[in-house]
Amino acid sequence: MKFVMRERMFSIGDDFWIEDEAGQRVFLVDGKALRLRQTFELKGPGGEIFAVIRKKMVSIRDTMLIEAEGGTVAKVHKKLFSPLRHKMEIELADGQEWTATGDLIEKNYRIEGDQGVVAETSRKWFRIRDTYGIEVYHPDVPLVLAVAVAVDELAEDSRHRDDD
Repeated sequence: MKFVMRERMFSIGDDFWIEDEAGQRVFLVDGKALRLRQTFELKGPGGEIFAVIRKKMVSIRDTMLIEAEGGTVAKVHKKLFSPLRHKMEIELADGQEWTATGDLIEKNYRIEGDQGVVAETSRKWFRIRDTYGIEVYHPDVPLVLAVAVAVDELAEDSRHRDDD
């Protein structure tokens, strides 16, 4: 399944829709303002919450937690020793590990696990500025999209830190 995601260019508190190939709004990424830490909710079109994505307050590496059904289902963090900083690790609650590699800032990367490619992102599929596509091969689409939001947020934090 392919989805269209808008690059988050604004601050926390901004929302954006993830659309399917037909242009239907299927998930809302709801940025929560006025929170102590970066928080997003991945919601369905009817308002149901599929996942909550939060930045972990205290950690050695920047980490985002993905929570669903009352518990943490994934942790996304930067690889500790990645000289090019184009790699992130995703630890799933069931013990699986995924890796996001590629150009994370430019949204051209691949998420892979032991079973193969989980998802691929690319700007090349779209001509609209500030959007990119994500093709999901994993059956848990909300989890994969939540991971992509976390990867994007951590990559954006790194980019801003490098600009300072």
